Amino acid sequence: MGELTRPERLQIMLTPEELTAIDDWRFARRLPTRAAAIRELLRRGLAAEGKVLVSSRRASGSFGVVEGKSRRTRDTGAGD
Repeated sequence: MGELTRPERLQIMLTPEELTAIDDWRFARRLPTRAAAIRELLRRGLAAEGKVLVSSRRASGSFGVVEGKSRRTRDTGAGD
């Protein structure tokens, strides 16, 4: 079996309000998982403090995280 690209696990406890805020932020940006949203929030927070994480494996644009990128919309059949 291959080597894990994220071998460290971090557990956090959140209030219902914190979880709702993360979920709302995640869905507005069409991120696939809570974990992806939290990683992106951590990346942005660290960048705001001057710590830039370098990763050649990061493809955030494909999740609609980067502002200015076009986002794919799901076809719900509405308005057909």
